Amino acid sequence: MLDVHRLTVLRSVVENGSIQGAATRLGYTASAISQHIAALQRETGMSLVERHGRGIRPTEAGLLLAAHTRRIQDEVARAETALADLRAGKSQRLTVRYFATAGAVLIPPVVSELGLRHPDVRVALRLGKGLSENESADAEIMVIDDTVRVPAGLRVLPLLDDPFVAVLPPAHPLAAQEVIELGELRSERWIDNEWPSTLCRETMLKACGAAGFSPDFAVEAHDYAAAVGFVAAGLGVTLIPRLALGAIPTTSAVYRPVVGPVPTRRIVVIVKAGTESQPPLATFLELLRQAAGDRGGRTFSGSSPTTASPQRGS
Repeated sequence: MLDVHRLTVLRSVVENGSIQGAATRLGYTASAISQHIAALQRETGMSLVERHGRGIRPTEAGLLLAAHTRRIQDEVARAETALADLRAGKSQRLTVRYFATAGAVLIPPVVSELGLRHPDVRVALRLGKGLSENESADAEIMVIDDTVRVPAGLRVLPLLDDPFVAVLPPAHPLAAQEVIELGELRSERWIDNEWPSTLCRETMLKACGAAGFSPDFAVEAHDYAAAVGFVAAGLGVTLIPRLALGAIPTTSAVYRPVVGPVPTRRIVVIVKAGTESQPPLATFLELLRQAAGDRGGRTFSGSSPTTASPQRGS
């Protein structure tokens, strides 16, 4: 392997056009420069400089090595600058993956404020529900409502406990109540607002089961806004996460807390271990915590992550 220090000396000799010029630039004696060049020629087995009049000039091999050395040193300098910028929170790219409701309610104000605090940071937003290996590999931050399996090297930060609320037609007899016992909805026609096998649908079904009944789904909507529209038209009732109220019209139906039990989904933030203190990412987490608090969520501390476990979130 070629000696990097000797390559630096060769580059200086080539660029200065003389042994003495390189010695002055590097703060060496001319004798020391000559010794380094001689040693490098022995390493390569080729002549790198040759006498020309009273001075020297590089051979083809010397020019080749000097050119490669220049590119290597330029790359190292760029790497050092990039690391310094990363340390200072400058010129960084954050990739954020999120599920739909979080994207509609939590993420926009956070990204907007982050742009004011860290104008050099580029944020790439990617819709991605779940925690597939490909999604977690290319994202610095993931906001999800499902912790089925957390790969090693990631940290789980609790963000928001999001209770479901009952959505009723305005003229429904239970609309006058402040709180609704979930069992009171057992005989109602229901609007299904989620695709099968999703966490939210599973949470709703488990809560209804705990209340002693299975919902009679009369309408399949698979969308919160559409489901609310069907409810407002008097076609049935449904349950939706409270966070979703920030992303849909809320004037056409009645929304009431439910108990017995309270169906709740847990929203978490997942980051790569050891990255929480990096300035842009730390700011993003701080702003996200504030946004969750504004929505009545439980705040988290970067120093107190939950244990990454294979248990499914609730």
